[in-house]
Amino acid sequence: MAFGQLYKITKEISNQVNIHKMKNLIILILSFFLILLMNQNVKAQDIQSTDEIQKLKQEIELLSKQNNSYKPGKSQFLLRGYAHSGLQTNNNGFSFVGGSFNPLLIYKQSDRLLFETELEMELVGSAVELGIEYANISYLLSKNITIRAGKMLVPFGIFVPNLHPAWINKFPTAPLGAGHEGILPTNDIGVEIRGGSYLGNLKVNYSFFAVNGGQLNDGMEEPEEAGIIHHGIFPDNNNGKTIGSRIGIFPFSNSSMELGFSAMYGKTGARESDVEDIKALHYAFDISYVKTLSSMSSVLDLKAQYTGVNVSDANYPEHDDPDELYTFDNKSKTWFAQLSLRPALVENPIVRNLEFAIRYSDLLTPEGAEWHVNQSQTDVGINYWFDWRTVVKFSYRIRSGFEGGHSEEPSHGGVEEDGGNSFFIHWAIGF
Repeated sequence: MAFGQLYKITKEISNQVNIHKMKNLIILILSFFLILLMNQNVKAQDIQSTDEIQKLKQEIELLSKQNNSYKPGKSQFLLRGYAHSGLQTNNNGFSFVGGSFNPLLIYKQSDRLLFETELEMELVGSAVELGIEYANISYLLSKNITIRAGKMLVPFGIFVPNLHPAWINKFPTAPLGAGHEGILPTNDIGVEIRGGSYLGNLKVNYSFFAVNGGQLNDGMEEPEEAGIIHHGIFPDNNNGKTIGSRIGIFPFSNSSMELGFSAMYGKTGARESDVEDIKALHYAFDISYVKTLSSMSSVLDLKAQYTGVNVSDANYPEHDDPDELYTFDNKSKTWFAQLSLRPALVENPIVRNLEFAIRYSDLLTPEGAEWHVNQSQTDVGINYWFDWRTVVKFSYRIRSGFEGGHSEEPSHGGVEEDGGNSFFIHWAIGF
């Protein structure tokens, strides 16, 4: 009986164990299928999420393209320039003179492409003359090289390309030889490569250019100007081009001084004329020096330029008898030196806005020419700067020497230049 009961108890225990194993097995199988099902759902969700992400990326790219079409480009427009006017008194009388407005328009197409032009609106007599001082396009080939083409101020010397604007020029007038009818090149049409670099430890800038060049007056229509080289006349009168360059060297590490050398050479005679093969050589040396004088609480500014012009020998018609010919040694030279002192570092607000300036210039043109000139000119002035670009100039000019039939009037960027001693009051503003 004890054995039978023990058997029953053992069998019941075995059945209970089998049932428990069976439950665990069923739970394990159900868990496996549940995990498999969940994994399939996750994969389906991942595929759906990937598709949604790709679709979202495409929508973002489309919106970005649409947004970029409304963004402003890299092009920029800038208005600059200057204006000036004044009065002049001399032996010929007392008159308001000047009256010029020169807007400078700059359009930047991109980081490399730039267009600039300067218009010149000037009161001449009772009429307003409108001209284009220059208009050219520049392309930045690299950080050290720029190429430009069009009408430009010829990069010759320092006065015409750098100092002639009325609000930069220390005096109301230009030095001898630098007017629109002077012997210095003014503007021309051509192409230029310019930039800056280092020559060892020296900083240098350079300009190489090819332009139409000046035109020789053969004296057939204007015998009193026979042999003069006229600049800024278009179109060209021959098939040759004038080649030139200017090199600037900065001997000091702080760039306070620049030494420059300029030269240009080319045909000037008209095609199919008796002076077709006549050529002209222009050369110049210039210096610019700016120094802070701590002991005087002032800034010293020195500028100077020497220019020579050599023209080939040619025969010109006599004024009174065009059938008779004559010749002369067609060589001209001019130079100027100017010095200014501004006590910009003193505490007094009136004194530090004053500037004291003096300039001497000299012009010699060929003996034997009807336009022979042998003159010197001294300008003394006091300027008052209301701000860095607005100035009133008070100056007195002393001119002496011989002047032939050739006139240098009007000056480049200044007021009219009647001969003799004159007193000027001149106002100029840059903007």
